[in-house]
Amino acid sequence: MTSTIAYDFEKELDLVLERCNAAVRETAVPTRETLPDGFTGTLGHFPVYFPEEIAHAAGLLPVNLLGGGNRLEMKHADARMGSFVCSICRSTTELGLNGSLEGMAGFITHPICDAAKHLAGIWARNLPDQVSQILYLPQNVNTPGAVRYIAAEYQRLRGVLEAKTGRTVSDDALRASIRAYNTNRDLLRQLYRLRSEEPWKVSCTEAYLLLRARTRMPCEEHTALLGRALDAIHHRAVPAQDKPRVVFVGGFCEQPPLEMLEAIDESCYVVDDDLLVGLRWLTADVPEAGDPIWALAESYVERSAASPVQHDARKSKEDYLVQMLREARADGAILTAAKFCEPGLDDQLAWSKHLDEIGIPYLVLEFEEKMTSFEQMAMQVETFAESLLFALA
Repeated sequence: MTSTIAYDFEKELDLVLERCNAAVRETAVPTRETLPDGFTGTLGHFPVYFPEEIAHAAGLLPVNLLGGGNRLEMKHADARMGSFVCSICRSTTELGLNGSLEGMAGFITHPICDAAKHLAGIWARNLPDQVSQILYLPQNVNTPGAVRYIAAEYQRLRGVLEAKTGRTVSDDALRASIRAYNTNRDLLRQLYRLRSEEPWKVSCTEAYLLLRARTRMPCEEHTALLGRALDAIHHRAVPAQDKPRVVFVGGFCEQPPLEMLEAIDESCYVVDDDLLVGLRWLTADVPEAGDPIWALAESYVERSAASPVQHDARKSKEDYLVQMLREARADGAILTAAKFCEPGLDDQLAWSKHLDEIGIPYLVLEFEEKMTSFEQMAMQVETFAESLLFALA
């Protein structure tokens, strides 16, 4: 009887992961005919953080544009930007130019770096039928007017989406969206707690698939999948292995290939990370009472994670990495950065210098989404893991 129940939970998890993997592999956006019920269009947005609740309340499916992975052939984008620009900017532009994102209501990017900021201009010139906007979130949130400024930007975005859809975005609709996303973020926090406490039950790759699926489906559908997955993972009968515990940082914008995460899973338990941190940016529930725009703006400042693209004197890059290590009881860190990513490479240098000073072991890796060979990286990770285990012995 016990084996049958265990098998059923494993089968359930496999079904959820298959659905998530299919969503992750999809680069095109839903057409008008295939949109989920309740949505009239799609709205693309660039990492790191975007207030998806506003698009959701406007009846637009928020789609996080994360490039084309290592299977996309570049034919158009390289004629419009330099080869030194990061892969995610180039491949996202390629998807727009090759028709994969045709039919989107618009594309919103952010001034998280120069390359991301200039995407809006490229988009407006080449895809004039889509709304193209920069959402100007403050880089320094420690100023007295930060919340007021963010609220004004959110109101501007609300107006842009109302004009595009011809639909009023009411406060009640925003509160309902906030409620839906609060539920989703709570389940994501449960997933990450479970991974930290019992990492042998869910690998980094599996958790990442469960997380990234939200970039391609309605929040409500994703919440249902997460609920099924968490139940199955809790009942999973998997023995713990002799692997070191590590944190993985550097995946806040451009995402590492799945094969890279699989290579790390072979040798280490990844007990925390900053992968797709924008989907988990808000670390506590957004208040559902009062002015919903103000609640979202205040949450960006007061209930948000740390990131290389936001300056907050209360969350120094060195301190929040050490806090991640301590809270996850990690033995070491894997410090990654996407090729040509200036914020990521800056942080990698600061992190490695600080970890040297306090004596915490780490491994430095670089990646880009178009990577296809991982043997050398897997060997580096395996050697690092062995060194951690030797130190712990």
